[in-house]
Amino acid sequence: MALEAGDKAPVFAGTDQNGNKISLKDFAGKKLILFIYPEDDTPTCTATACNLRDNFGELKKKGFQIVGLSADDQDSHKRYADKFSLSFPLIADTSKKILNDYEAWGEKNLYGHIYIGIIRKTYIIDEEGVILKIIKKVRAEDHTQQILESLEK
Repeated sequence: MALEAGDKAPVFAGTDQNGNKISLKDFAGKKLILFIYPEDDTPTCTATACNLRDNFGELKKKGFQIVGLSADDQDSHKRYADKFSLSFPLIADTSKKILNDYEAWGEKNLYGHIYIGIIRKTYIIDEEGVILKIIKKVRAEDHTQQILESLEK
């Protein structure tokens, strides 16, 4: 059964780029943007992360916290966060457990080439841990605007 808006967000726990333990329960009473991306320091992933970084103040004013998630390890996340001054946690999900729980690990098709990998998507989760929106077609260059527009619908 696929995750949908209105479902409870799957519980997650992981380690960020600084070695901090991060879990869904840390965001109880807060709104969360969980953006899932394929790989650190690649053009589209970096455009998404930097757009969120540049608009973090606006999102915080609206009560949002941000967490990034990929299968890259903690050291890769640390280099990536430092290089691009990312001020939010990036969870290292090398086991792909969280990615699987959030239906972000699976079959992809790139120019007719089918392979298994990380499916880029963003989950917007409310203060009660309920999924408000799932953005499946991320617009990297203006992802913040896309998130805000999705909440108006």
